[in-house]
Amino acid sequence: MEATNAQANELERRVDLSIAIENVEKEMEQRLKRMGRNMKMPGFRPGKVPFNIVKQQYGDQARHEVLAEELDRVFGETVTAQKIRVAGYPRIEPKTTESTTHLEFTAIFETYPEFAPADMSTAEIERPVLEVSAAEIDQTLDILRKQRVTYADADRAAQKDDRVVIDFLGKKDGEPFQGGQATDYPFVLGHGMMLPDFEKAVEGSKAGETKTFDLTFPEDYFAKDLAGQTVQFDITVKNVQAAVLPEINDEFAKSMGIADGDVAKMRAEIEANLKREVKRRIEGKLKDQIMEALLKANPITVPNALVEMEVQRLMQAARQDMEQRGMKVNDFPIQPEWFGDQAKRRVSLGLILAEVVKTENLQATPEQVRTLVEENAASYEQPEEVIRWYYAQPQRLAEVEGVAIENNVVAWVLSKAKVSDKAAAFDELMGQKQ
Repeated sequence: MEATNAQANELERRVDLSIAIENVEKEMEQRLKRMGRNMKMPGFRPGKVPFNIVKQQYGDQARHEVLAEELDRVFGETVTAQKIRVAGYPRIEPKTTESTTHLEFTAIFETYPEFAPADMSTAEIERPVLEVSAAEIDQTLDILRKQRVTYADADRAAQKDDRVVIDFLGKKDGEPFQGGQATDYPFVLGHGMMLPDFEKAVEGSKAGETKTFDLTFPEDYFAKDLAGQTVQFDITVKNVQAAVLPEINDEFAKSMGIADGDVAKMRAEIEANLKREVKRRIEGKLKDQIMEALLKANPITVPNALVEMEVQRLMQAARQDMEQRGMKVNDFPIQPEWFGDQAKRRVSLGLILAEVVKTENLQATPEQVRTLVEENAASYEQPEEVIRWYYAQPQRLAEVEGVAIENNVVAWVLSKAKVSDKAAAFDELMGQKQ
């Protein structure tokens, strides 16, 4: 029978299914007989329970199982014969019929969208370009030094990047408020640990000094009872410590894992790591642009069934992430609507990529997968062990293969689209704040 469109959803289809009652009854009887051979019941020897008792006890269950299997078989044969690509699972509804020989049903389901990948010649892509130089190595070394900063007492006024230790007491309408008091509280000025106006009041103070000042909380402050409110703080600065950065010498190199403390070796290793990370980030930004371009060029309708399945997958991933962070999922119930847009985007992109890969023959080759595995392993101390781990079980290569396929799609789009190079700022590319 022909599949027909449903007005509610352009991807929805309906097919009629017919199941012969005789076949269901025959298979049900055979199944009950098999069950009877192994059935144990008080008063009867094993396997000698009368058939009518077996049928009375298990007939409904057997009929349900047989009917479900028959529906699966007939549905599969029907969609295969009509070359229909089913997305998700069908909803089966019984039909009212006067037939005494057949059971009639309607299967309602969604199909995959049929489309040809769009022409990407009009897509505009900006390719970030950045060559790692001595300046980027020096900047990275400076960041590494700041990560190993120590502090020493300073007999002067507090300034940015100093660590201060203070006592403070906050009052609202003359009364202390919750969370507005601390003793021997340390923080680093200019690092955003406290509200800007609070830090501004502390800056310029010396150890032993006290100060009283007014502070107005932002309108969007997390504590609703304080948001937009003006309070008064009393503070006592107990200690001012200046930042001391380590020198770039053999000891510093050793702390970075260079056994002999050779600074030149350390710089070479940082350069290699930087080049690898810059390459990865440029590829990531390029890939993001291309995926957006593919979505924009191929506005397709996606099956709701696939979106719902993806929502469930994302919810499960969120639950696992929360549990790994020590959070109790029951205290923070996850809502499906939070993931709707993300799920739809992921399903859309997956369908588009699959069609592009099929149409343009962009499947990953074993050589491409091997190259990616070796690149991933290069940052480890024993790359060969990592490579062996990947190849020990084929399923571990699935994710790598997916990346290789995406790389092929990226290369294909770049060969078609209007691509312009754009110099990338190191800080922006690496996501660093000064």
